[in-house]
Amino acid sequence: MSGVNGNNASDDQGLPPLVEPVAELSADERALYSRHLLLGAIGEEGQRRLRAASVFVVGAGGLGSPVLLYLAAAGVGQITVVDDDEVDLANLHRQVIHSVPSVGRPKVESARERLAGLAPGVVVEAVHTRLDALNITELLRGHDLVVDGSDNFATRYLVSDACEIAGIPLIWGTIDRFRAQLAVFWSRPPAPAEPVSLRDLYPSAPPPGSVPSCAEAGVVGALPGTVGSMMAMEAVKLITGAGRPLLGRLMLLDLLETTTRTVTIRPDPSREPVTALPDGAGDASCERPAPELAAVPTVTAAEVAAELAAAAPAGPVAPVLVDVRGAGERSIARIDPSVWVPLDSVAEDAADPTGVLGRAAAEGPLVLYCKAGARSAQAAATLMAAGFAGVRSLEGGIEAWTREVDPSLPGY
Repeated sequence: MSGVNGNNASDDQGLPPLVEPVAELSADERALYSRHLLLGAIGEEGQRRLRAASVFVVGAGGLGSPVLLYLAAAGVGQITVVDDDEVDLANLHRQVIHSVPSVGRPKVESARERLAGLAPGVVVEAVHTRLDALNITELLRGHDLVVDGSDNFATRYLVSDACEIAGIPLIWGTIDRFRAQLAVFWSRPPAPAEPVSLRDLYPSAPPPGSVPSCAEAGVVGALPGTVGSMMAMEAVKLITGAGRPLLGRLMLLDLLETTTRTVTIRPDPSREPVTALPDGAGDASCERPAPELAAVPTVTAAEVAAELAAAAPAGPVAPVLVDVRGAGERSIARIDPSVWVPLDSVAEDAADPTGVLGRAAAEGPLVLYCKAGARSAQAAATLMAAGFAGVRSLEGGIEAWTREVDPSLPGY
């Protein structure tokens, strides 16, 4: 992390309103937003600014759900939501904008339908696509601010870079188990505020697979609800000029310990400003593996299944499957038979000739698997460096096995 000042020193200033107000509110709108009209920091003029605002929301998942619900309920006039995913049953404990009947539908369509019932006067544009360097500039055009609720580093950096180039304020949040981070970035804020970007805080994304996703590590459902609501409040403050936004500040939350901490983010004077988006930005394929992981041999789920079926006492030796995921993931679904060595124990076990991995390698060639293939590739690289031969990583992980070999396994 760079550009962080732990002294909590910051100019105690708000910002001018981001959006010019519409001329007037209808009688129905006055009734609907009457509680806002009573607030001196928002009032009628602030509500008219919300009515005039156009907000671009990335993601209709854990963070996007409360963001969309509260922006629509607040009376934001135009909301665009972009997401390329479909609703899954495992989403519903935290993605509260969706419901069981929405399972299998595009998230943006489910969200738009829910918002139509909540705030019929709000125009919601649902874009069922994946953001990339080719489409994001045009999609952002005409919006006043961006709220990023995405769940992968490629998209987060793409959105941040695109906002930096366009000069659009960005509300950013991330969640992990019980903890979260929240900030506002803006490359061209009104003076005297300093311009800050995600790359001033984190200059580049971590190596692929080094940070577990929510699907791998888990997340308590109330966390995205809490953080998403705060992100919606940051949008309200920017649009109306109320209060003091989190521009130039990073908020750290831990719901398990019920603690918060705020630190100042300063511009990195050595950083080159972003002026163009790299080809392929935002596509998951742009998260290239480290060179040592690129050299790891892989095998498909169908190939492993065929090898297992062909194995016989007098025939080929059956591969031994090694699960390198966490205990929680293994309790949900696993490939049987397989041995279990969590990723953080692989190096230690590999150094012990009597360990699980050493004994498994004596029975047959090892095929390591995780959820999607990144952690198993790391584990395979560790074993290869330790002298293990014939080690392979299951391409696509247990997700591919479920799709191609055993659809009875539950997803997560």
